[in-house]
Amino acid sequence: MRFDHYQVEGFYDEMFEEMGALRPWYRSLKGCVEKLGPEELTRRQHTAERTLLAMGITFNVYKEEGTEHIFPFDIIPRIIDASEWNQIERGLQQRIYALNLFIDDVYHRQKIVKDGVIPSELIESCKSFLKPFIGFSPPRGIWCHITGTDLIRNKDGRFYVLEDNLRCPSGVAYVLENREIMKRTFPEVFEELGIRPVYDYPIRLLEMLQHVSNVPNPTIALLTPGIYNSAYFEHSFLAQQMGVELVEGTDLVLNDGYVEMRTTKGPRRVDVIYRRLNEEFLDPLLFRSDSLIGVPGIFEAYRKGRVSLVNALGTGVADDKVIYAYVPAIIKYYLNEDIILPNIPTYVCWDKKERQYVLEHIDELVVKEANEAGGYGMLIGPHSTKSEQEEFKKRIEANPRTYIAQPTISFSRVPTIVDGHFEGRHVDLRPFILYGESIYVMPGGLARVALRKGSLVVNSSQGGGSKDTWVLR
Repeated sequence: MRFDHYQVEGFYDEMFEEMGALRPWYRSLKGCVEKLGPEELTRRQHTAERTLLAMGITFNVYKEEGTEHIFPFDIIPRIIDASEWNQIERGLQQRIYALNLFIDDVYHRQKIVKDGVIPSELIESCKSFLKPFIGFSPPRGIWCHITGTDLIRNKDGRFYVLEDNLRCPSGVAYVLENREIMKRTFPEVFEELGIRPVYDYPIRLLEMLQHVSNVPNPTIALLTPGIYNSAYFEHSFLAQQMGVELVEGTDLVLNDGYVEMRTTKGPRRVDVIYRRLNEEFLDPLLFRSDSLIGVPGIFEAYRKGRVSLVNALGTGVADDKVIYAYVPAIIKYYLNEDIILPNIPTYVCWDKKERQYVLEHIDELVVKEANEAGGYGMLIGPHSTKSEQEEFKKRIEANPRTYIAQPTISFSRVPTIVDGHFEGRHVDLRPFILYGESIYVMPGGLARVALRKGSLVVNSSQGGGSKDTWVLR
């Protein structure tokens, strides 16, 4: 299998320049792939897929309740040069630091509102702005400890931030497992290239969780909604890798104002909970009273500092896609710096003038709901029907605060094995960032691939796949 007939088709290609010249950091990989030949490359692709199946690396799709899927995986990696990665790393550190300052501000003095940078009604109407936390300070003053920021590369070759995931970002387990498979798939290339490791992520995650507690040697648990959650594999994987307990809501009880978990040796106090449970389901006494997967009373224990929650409750205010549009202003306001990783230009539909533009150009734009994720609540204008566009116009006019729109970006492509040959497929990147004693950015992240030709939707729940991402030293 060779790249002789591979076409970049006018898109920015991660492996080839526009005129077909190979980007230097792909030289070793290309040589290895073509030396292997088509039969051996196909054998290695099938071996990788069988390994994923044998390891139980799956996810659930909510529309298909009870059905587990293998996350499709392609063995041709995405490679990022060291100098380019350094800028990405600095940009993500800048962004997460500023967003934490923003969250802390909106729950205290709201200076950014009083100074007219962000309208107060946007904060007040944010679904994830939790008024019970006004005046509250989380341990160490950190709100968002774990972030998965989605990046894309535009045709100009620059990376842009597509969205921030600050509530329960998922996908890191696939990064770790994909890497292990790739070490076996291309051992020749691994020996030659200096690829930055990712294996230490669970250790860094554990250290961060320990850091947020004031208790020496804290007891840590990972709280999962249960086996029907789409990311349950990841929950169990991370708990196992860190050596902490994986618990569900029914495993936890409040005793004398402290959180305890039931064990075979009796109740044991829990000091830190890495919650993979959206806050609206966390405490039925405060949020949704019909939640059967939460822990009644955990909010009060948290508020009194008797347990630490990661991410902090209320963090979702910065996850709102309308707030995303203000991140460049947020960085400028708190840090007096220009943004290193720019946003995609964004129209906020609560603004009358911008809303009118969106309604008139909806067939050209990507429309998103402010609090949705996973590719749900989204319209891709150029790929939609007239009736779908009319339906979204009605939704926008009925509730303009809930919608944003962005230009349709033809983000970069990377060679992918399709029916025994290579074709370009669009790809994004989700690096994972930990904020503890310092801000750590995992080198690389989850490269999600739109497996259907021409598609820009990379979400696993919408049929996307994944690749390994190699960051060179």
